[in-house]
Amino acid sequence: MRERLAVLAPESIDILDESGQHIGHEGAKSGGGHYQLVLVSAKFAGLPLPARHRLVYDALGPMMGAAIHALSIKAYTPQEI
Repeated sequence: MRERLAVLAPESIDILDESGQHIGHEGAKSGGGHYQLVLVSAKFAGLPLPARHRLVYDALGPMMGAAIHALSIKAYTPQEI
């Protein structure tokens, strides 16, 4: 995840893997993980929340729906921290 998110030139990335809390969940059966992401990037400046999330999803590409089943995103600019 970190490698793919590098295209957003993040100042910080925090990834919390909550997959262990979802054992037996339908998405966990196929190996997809559950994650919380907090990402700080100047690339989010001037963008509304849906556009910020699209940038994250685009960066993660094929990981979504495969290695990642569920993703909670908090996307901030450095000024918002």
